[in-house]
Amino acid sequence: MIFNKTINGRVLKVGNKIVEGLSAMTATSQEVTPDILLMDFTIVNACLVGNKENEWIVVDTGLENSADFILQCVQKRFGKNSRPQAIILTHGHFDHVGSVIKLSELWDVPVYIHELEMPYVTGKKDYPLGDPTVDEGLVAKMSSTFPHTSIDLGFRAVALPTDGSVPGITGWKWIHTPGHTEGHVSLFHEKDRILIVGDAFCTTKQESLSSVITHKEQVSGPPKYLTTDWKAAENSVRILADLKPSLAIASHGKPIEGEELIQHLEVLVKDFDAIAKPEQGRFVTKQQ
Repeated sequence: MIFNKTINGRVLKVGNKIVEGLSAMTATSQEVTPDILLMDFTIVNACLVGNKENEWIVVDTGLENSADFILQCVQKRFGKNSRPQAIILTHGHFDHVGSVIKLSELWDVPVYIHELEMPYVTGKKDYPLGDPTVDEGLVAKMSSTFPHTSIDLGFRAVALPTDGSVPGITGWKWIHTPGHTEGHVSLFHEKDRILIVGDAFCTTKQESLSSVITHKEQVSGPPKYLTTDWKAAENSVRILADLKPSLAIASHGKPIEGEELIQHLEVLVKDFDAIAKPEQGRFVTKQQ
C-alpha cells in the first residue's frame, strides 16, 4: 500500500511494507523474566507468557509479517510443533493483530479479546483513521495511512471471561483499561506485580520515528494518534499506577521496573494532560 503525504514541503512515498520491513529487519527477543519472553519488533512488542510446555500464551501478534519470528521464538523456547493454549489480544489495532489470523489458524487456538473489541476482529466495525494533527512526529504524521479496517477471526474470536481470569495460564488477570480503544485490556500477575500494559501507556514517545527506532525511554500516555477517549485513558493510567507494579512491559518501548517505574507513573498520573494528552486533535476537540 503506497501513499503520498506532504510533510515540511516534501512528498513522502511510504508504504505499510516499509514499516513491516523495518520491523522484520530489527526484530529481537529478550527474556524479561523466566516466564516472559518479549518479542521486540521495534514498531511494537508482543510476548510469550509462561515457561511450561503445556501452559503458555501469546499476548498480541505484532504486524502482518511478524508470524515467522514469533514461530522461531516459540520453537526455540518450547520446541518444535509447540502451540499456545490461547492468543490474548490487548486490543484490535493493526500492529497487535497483524499475524493473529495466520497463527490462530496454524495452531488452531482461540483468540481472546474484550467483548467491546469483538466487532473489530469479527469484521463488523472499523476503527477510526489515525489523527496526524496530534503531534509533529513522523509516526503521528503517517498515522492516517495505517490500516484501520476490521479483521475477521470468525469462530476463533472469543470474549475474555467476565471473572477477570486469563485463559490458558494461571496467576494472571485481565484489567479493562479503556481510552486507547473501547475494550483495551492490560494483564497483571499479582504475585510478583508484573504488568503487561498494552497501549495504556508507552515507555517511549511513540509519535516520533526516531524515538521508536532508538527506544529512547520516555514514559508517556497511549499513542496519541489512535487514542479516542482521553478521559478514560487518564483513568486507566490511574488504575494501573494504583497497582504499584514492580515491572511494566508496554507494547511500545522497553520494559521498566522498580522505583524508576513507580516515579514515572506518579508523574504521569499527576501531569497526565501535559505529558500525554495532545493539545489538539479531533478526539480532544470531541470531548471538550
